[in-house]
Amino acid sequence: MESDILRKLRERTIKNFIDILILAELKKGRALSGYDFIAFVHKKFYTLIGSGTVYSILYSLERDGLIRGIQASKKRVYKLTDKGEETIDMILNAKENIRSLMTTLL
Repeated sequence: MESDILRKLRERTIKNFIDILILAELKKGRALSGYDFIAFVHKKFYTLIGSGTVYSILYSLERDGLIRGIQASKKRVYKLTDKGEETIDMILNAKENIRSLMTTLL
């Protein structure tokens, strides 16, 4: 069973990188609502994040021009913009640098 310390560290890491998780998931080509993203994080990481947290990040990403919201049926879904695509590509291409940083930190 996972220790409480590791569980809290995993949750903290996920919450600190929600913006990157959103961009990476949107890069896969499907539009997501805030609820879809909350369900995705819960299913993949077994972590619940609050709707307030997710929607404030979505609005921030939209303000920064990285995603755009579209009204689809009864919900608002989000897609990457060209700027968002460039941003997530740059981050994903820096994976080895990020890994190296984490190794140095730990």
